[in-house]
Amino acid sequence: MTDTPFDYFSCGELPTPTLPLDEARALMHEVYGVEVDLHGLGSQQDQNFLVRSASGGGPLGVLKISNPVFSETEIEMQDAAAAAVARAETGLRIPEIVAGPNGPMTGWWDTTQGRLHARVISFVSGSTLTGSDYLSPRVVERLGELAAAVSVALADHTHPASGRVLQWDLRHAERVIAEIAATEPDPEVRDVAARATAAAVAALAPVADRLPRQMGHFDVTDDNVLRPDGVETLPDAVIDFGDVIDSWAVGEIAVTVSSVLHHDGATYASTLPAIAAFDRRRPLSDDEITALWPLVVLRGVVLVVSGRQQVRLDDANDYASGALDREFEILRRAIAVPIEVATARIRHALGRGAAAAPVWTGDSLLPPTVRPVTLDATTLSPLSDEGAWLDDDALERAALRLLDEGADAVVLPALVPVLLGAPARTPEEPATVPTAASVWFAEKTALVLPADADGRDGEIVLPGGHGILRISVASAEIPARTRTRVTLTAPGVVDVPDAVRPSDVPGWRALLGDAAPALGIAAPSVDDDDLLERREAVVAEVQEHYYSRPPRIERGWREYLIGVDGRVYLDMVNNVASVGHAHPRIAAAVSRQTRLLNTNSRFHYAAITEYGERLAATLPDELDTVFFVNSGSEAVDLAIRLAMAATGRQDVVAMAEAYHGWTYASDAVSTSIADNPHALETRPDWVHTVDAANSYRGRHRGADAAAYAPEAVARLRALAAAGRAPAAFLSETFYGNAGGVALPDGYLREVYAAVRELGGLAIADEVQVGFGRLGSWFWGFHQQDVVPDIVAVAKSIGGGFPLGAVVTRREIADRYRTQGYFFSSTGGSPLSSVVGSTILDIIEDEGLQENARVVGAHLKARLEALGERHPLVGTVHGSGLYLGLEFVRDRDTLEPATAETAAICDRLLELGVIMQPTGDHQNVLKIKPPLCVSRESADYFADMLDRVLSTGF
Repeated sequence: MTDTPFDYFSCGELPTPTLPLDEARALMHEVYGVEVDLHGLGSQQDQNFLVRSASGGGPLGVLKISNPVFSETEIEMQDAAAAAVARAETGLRIPEIVAGPNGPMTGWWDTTQGRLHARVISFVSGSTLTGSDYLSPRVVERLGELAAAVSVALADHTHPASGRVLQWDLRHAERVIAEIAATEPDPEVRDVAARATAAAVAALAPVADRLPRQMGHFDVTDDNVLRPDGVETLPDAVIDFGDVIDSWAVGEIAVTVSSVLHHDGATYASTLPAIAAFDRRRPLSDDEITALWPLVVLRGVVLVVSGRQQVRLDDANDYASGALDREFEILRRAIAVPIEVATARIRHALGRGAAAAPVWTGDSLLPPTVRPVTLDATTLSPLSDEGAWLDDDALERAALRLLDEGADAVVLPALVPVLLGAPARTPEEPATVPTAASVWFAEKTALVLPADADGRDGEIVLPGGHGILRISVASAEIPARTRTRVTLTAPGVVDVPDAVRPSDVPGWRALLGDAAPALGIAAPSVDDDDLLERREAVVAEVQEHYYSRPPRIERGWREYLIGVDGRVYLDMVNNVASVGHAHPRIAAAVSRQTRLLNTNSRFHYAAITEYGERLAATLPDELDTVFFVNSGSEAVDLAIRLAMAATGRQDVVAMAEAYHGWTYASDAVSTSIADNPHALETRPDWVHTVDAANSYRGRHRGADAAAYAPEAVARLRALAAAGRAPAAFLSETFYGNAGGVALPDGYLREVYAAVRELGGLAIADEVQVGFGRLGSWFWGFHQQDVVPDIVAVAKSIGGGFPLGAVVTRREIADRYRTQGYFFSSTGGSPLSSVVGSTILDIIEDEGLQENARVVGAHLKARLEALGERHPLVGTVHGSGLYLGLEFVRDRDTLEPATAETAAICDRLLELGVIMQPTGDHQNVLKIKPPLCVSRESADYFADMLDRVLSTGF
């Protein structure tokens, strides 16, 4: 070891020190006067040990034995840089030299391996992001914030050793790669490295000399940040200042974002939150934006070739060998799109604009007699109706159908998301945006080509405007009814995929234009989607939407919901669409009825009678009289009013922690604090509660849950004794708000008997669980073997249409006359009634209750199996297709995993699954898909949930 700063090119091989553990422990005692236990830690080129007192207790620090190639001046520089960041960023936890009995524990050791520098750095508690588990966008953003904080803190810092030459200094990446690659034995690795390096160096060259330099950490990576142990914590500590140098400032964020790329599901776009966060704190210049992704690519190449070299030098270095796969994954994902695309996407994310897209300014290539029509293959296109988009050849068939209907030519524009032929159930965002315009001709057609058209390699190339037009044919004569792709690219662009992901389009627009104008069709306008901002500006904030940045959903089909970008999501939460989204029989019934009649329910017509008869026929004989309303809230409200009118009483007893609706009366009996944090203290005095009969996390659990019913009965009798005999007892028949928890056996039988004995009525809220969703029972009260006096139902009975109903006995209904009359304009209208009857037809004809039983049982078994592998799973509630997966942090205390559940739902959305939490603690997945959900979709949901629980959220 000398005082001369290290020069990698003078010493390209850096085997780590391998000081025996016993010798290191003895030297700690001899030099620093402490008795310690040591545990080896991984390192690429140094040797590290976790230090604990021999007498026990927490960690004292980390013993770092520096590679002997590094000078004392360089080591001092590392410690000085750490101290500078600690002073500037007091909110960050930064390691420092530990003081021992004999002073600071740093200095030289004479060892069996020669003279080595050792120092003990303070232990920073927490966990790193090591490994390839998933990183949420917020964690990625935080990495960018940390990189920026360090960069700003060291911007004006200088040190005599900062000019040392490290292999990790991206200014020297090209030379480092060349020297190491010369010794790389695998020709495939050498080829990948060479091609990636050449592209990066070419993109970097125009700006390299203008990039600002400064001292920096240059290793703020997933391995070198720590977050406190706990839930939903963000990194707040930066460690390992071993790579401090003076280099290009933009290299700080380049190194950081490269470390994101190997994590589960990551792409180059996954790094954008970090880049944006860095730019907010330490703005990137235009040159630095140009340089950023080339540097990420070079970092990936350096990691690959250096890691493989280190393993060849030191095959016992488990840290280095264990990193090989993830280092290669970093490189693969860094080069998955052209550098120009990544750079343009970064510019777009930072609001800096992008290079102008290629534009065709030449004449149309079509003969004057050919009049093309545009093929609309988007999510909103009628061509995608009734699941037509699911067919692999849907796009081709749609084009040929337009030709059959008389079109001379059919043109599909480029760079517009296409649903026709898009895949369902994809864990990654699918490539639904074609990069080329396509044309089909009704007859064999000769294109009108300019004189400078150039035929080569099975395509025709035409320069024009600001781009190059490439036509995927060998000659100008195109066969009839054959798809021909026409691509408009920037000059020099050759390799273009047939389709790209919608989120990548802002990047690809730097290289691609729409060739549709060359085919006689105007290119669609580029629309920046500000619909969410417009919604939030005009719709009341309290009328919330799912997700903070929700996908724009404009189509549904069966158990699928489809965004305007062509992404197909599996809908596992939408019990409103009971028989499936966009059912053609409902569409046909609505279309037919609106052509006939739709008026208010006071007119005389057949539909209301026929539907009323059919609805009543699904219930016990005594429940023979129907009221029609528009929603579940209205149904519960009316049920309460019926009970009050029939009994002449005002008091109602409801089960706690339940949600029943938003009208005055239905809200009054709703005591779910998840829906209303002030529900308990704002309840009117006519509402009384009994404990939620939750046998999993309630006051009585397991077999002890049998106590809930006698306690509820006692509560009813106490109210009557106090002169407040209840008009009704109201509850869901299957405890829905908690995630589909079955009531204890016999619960409703005891409670219904008691309330009736006291002169009150039993109201069953079947809004969520009724209509076959439970699989084994059409109505929830069947599971309890009881018959209520009043049934309120909605949601499923309308299949997404605003329809609700209250069914009771005739004498109860007649008593409502004491309150005046009842009227609902659209409740029971001709259209509502026809929809209701059609829903019943579909449930029966398509066997949807049986599907709920069979698929629901299979899904419940899959979810229960997850509990055997993932401690976060507390239990699985429910029956049929009304299930709840409850997450807990501790299976004994049942501490609710609220934050984890929200994060799991967000991650599932990325994987193509719509899911939301429920319950007072918002720690239960409410699994209520359309009743038509397939076994394959149920398996996909379980598989994605397994992936989330395995790789993180």
